Amino acid sequence: MQITRCGSQSSVAGPADYFTGTVRIDAPFAGTGPARTGGATVTFEPGARTAWHTHPFGQTLLVTAGRGWVQRDGGAVEDIRAGDIVWIAPGEKHWHGATATTAMTHIAIAEQLDGSPVTWMEPVSDAHYHAGATAR
Repeated sequence: MQITRCGSQSSVAGPADYFTGTVRIDAPFAGTGPARTGGATVTFEPGARTAWHTHPFGQTLLVTAGRGWVQRDGGAVEDIRAGDIVWIAPGEKHWHGATATTAMTHIAIAEQLDGSPVTWMEPVSDAHYHAGATAR
């Protein structure tokens, strides 16, 4: 058993290669082999979002605060709020983040394949992000 104490890990900024806007990552966790599950608490300020990406074994998002959006490739932008649980299927291209006016925090959980839980792709453009929001 391992206990990681609250506040024992520093917050880090979401890397600009994978995120647009102000994103904070807290409390990253990962199991040790043979476990392959890991994740973190991620906070998106208004307008912030991930780049398009996939997960080899899927991803679960537990929305803990605020309001955000999630979109699968070719689908509509979906509204998510505190208390919602989002399952993203393995290999499904998607993005998620805050709405244009409200911050959102979620716990993201995914399993690794060959040491990586994610394949990052192109950024979600401002035009695409705002077009999806307008269509809501």
